[in-house]
Order: sequence, then structure tokens, then C-alpha cells
Amino acid sequence: MNIIELPSINCTWLQDMTDDTGILQHAKSTIADRREGYTTDDNARALLATLRYHELRDGEKNLELVRTYLSFLLYVQKEDGRLHNYIGYDHSFLDKVGSDDSLGRVLWACGYSQDTSIPEDIRIAAKEIFDKSLIWALKSSSPRAKAFAIIGLYHYAKADPEDKNPQQNVIQLADQLCELYRQTYSPTWQWFEPYLTYANPRLSHALLRAYQTTGKRDYLRIAEKTLKFLAANDIVNGIYQPVGNQSWYERGGKKALYDQQPLEASCMVEAASIAFQVTGKKMYSKMARTAFAWFLGKNTNGVMVYNPNTGGTFDGITARGLNQNQGAESGLSYLLARFEMEVLRKNELKSSLR
Repeated sequence: MNIIELPSINCTWLQDMTDDTGILQHAKSTIADRREGYTTDDNARALLATLRYHELRDGEKNLELVRTYLSFLLYVQKEDGRLHNYIGYDHSFLDKVGSDDSLGRVLWACGYSQDTSIPEDIRIAAKEIFDKSLIWALKSSSPRAKAFAIIGLYHYAKADPEDKNPQQNVIQLADQLCELYRQTYSPTWQWFEPYLTYANPRLSHALLRAYQTTGKRDYLRIAEKTLKFLAANDIVNGIYQPVGNQSWYERGGKKALYDQQPLEASCMVEAASIAFQVTGKKMYSKMARTAFAWFLGKNTNGVMVYNPNTGGTFDGITARGLNQNQGAESGLSYLLARFEMEVLRKNELKSSLR
């Protein structure tokens, strides 16, 4: 097991980045940049993070933030259930309809809300958003939108096991991911697409949740194969080195080392932690700890990506060093990974007592 000292949980940055509307998208250094407005992507992540914090710490004060982010999602949802993604500081909509990814993240956060101890009035509002938007994820061709929706449906189904519709929806979406895997698979490329892009571990993460929801072992088999494939590409000499976003890693091509994003480390922490929870295999807890150590300086540049002074996170590692800005996606990625490390620690303790 990798022994790393976990920083204390610090939500000061989150509060500083949030106003009465929601969490602002970008920061100039540590200062929220109001010129850039808001995104649904980030407010869905923020809702998920504050819900998770509420479950870990049961803090009443945190419910104020939960209500703020949920109110934002109600505002951006269109009558047909789709959502805007880009919103100006003046509250204007900057797009006709948002991305499938942003819709999927909303489904994850609102689905998760059903599986928590938050007050009923908050849960009802989140359920309404979820129920109106789900149809668009079922129609989406985006693998990541499918994955986010599966994760949300896992929690939705867990909260109401008598309702069989969420489980059927999980099967529909998970079968589509498995079919993508079969179409792309080769002995040297065990993945869902002919390239590795962003948030890759989310696809394996989703199939782990699909297995937990349905018990279908094919989901577990493919989740493990793809997660091991990612680890073989992204963990080099014990250091997490995700695909850089300067260019995506196409099959038969060369992986870009920079720019490395906090989102990628966070996704790997969560997927590997859940794989450990499901299988009990220590290789996964080690994988999660290796990915989390990326935030704390165990990376290709040997730099602290997490900023303990602010609770924020630098926007990535470039060939020239740290991107000094500390925007919403980066900080929320760290917080979600940090919360997952609490879950991992508890599961490791349970495993050691068996």
C-alpha cells in the first residue's frame, strides 16, 4: 500500500468561488473571474461534491451550498429536460443547448442526491431534474454521457430498490458501452474507443456501478479489463501520468505527456477505489493511492498540484510547469478525489479486519 498523508479537507476555496448564483467557472490565479461566467458542468460537480461532503461530515452549513447549486440546475434546465451549459455572469444563456457530458453530470449529481440523508424538499427538486433529463442520456451517442447516467442511476436505484425502471435503464446503457468495447477491442487495445481522450476511467467506473446494480458479471469483466489497460498506459514507474490534453492518444500513436489535468487523476482515484470496494483486490487500492499522490507532488514534474493554502487546485501540469490558475473543474476534481480517499480508507480497514 502506498503510504501518503492525506491533507485535511478544506472547503474555503469552494466557498470563495461560489456566489448567490453558483460556482464560477474560471479563476485568475486564486481570484474568481466573473467575466467567464458559469457552467452547468461545474455546478453539477459542485452539487455532487457538497452532497458527498454532507454525507461525510453531516454539516448543516453545507446545505446552503447544496441549495445554491441545485437552484442553478433548475434555472438552466429547459422545458424538454435538456440543459444549457454556458451561462454568463448576467445570467444569460450562451448556448442553445448544452453538451451531453453536462447533462450526464447533472444526472450523476441528482441521482446521487436520492441516496443521501439530505432533507426531503431538496431531494424532490433533484428528482424532478433527473426524471426530466434522463431520456436525453438514453438517446445520447456519447460514451461519457452514458457513463455519467449509469452512475447516477446506480444511486437512484439504490435509493428505491422497488422501482425496476432504473435497473433496466442501467442495463440499456451498460450494454451499449460493452458493445463499443467489443467493436474496438484487440489484444493490445482493450478499450471502448480507438483513442484515449479525457475522463477515461469514468467508463470503467460506470460498468462497476452497473455490475453492482444488476449483478451481470460481463460488466465487471469489462470494467476490470479496461481499468487495467488504463493503468498500464497511465502509471509509469509508480507515477501517475495521464494522457495530456495537447493531443489525444490514438491507437498506434504516441501519448501526449502534457498538459496533465486534475480531472484525470480524480477519475482514476474514484474508479480504482470503487474497483477495490467491489473486488477486494489490493492492486486497485494501490492504483487509487498512486493517482491521488499525483495531486501531492508524485508526478512527472514533482510539483504540488493541490494548494493547501487555499484549498484550491492548480489547473494542471504543463511542459513549463504549473498552470497557476485555480478554476472550478480543477478544485472540484481534487475535492471529489479527496472525499473518495475517505471511502477508500474505510474499505481498506474493513478488508484488513476480515
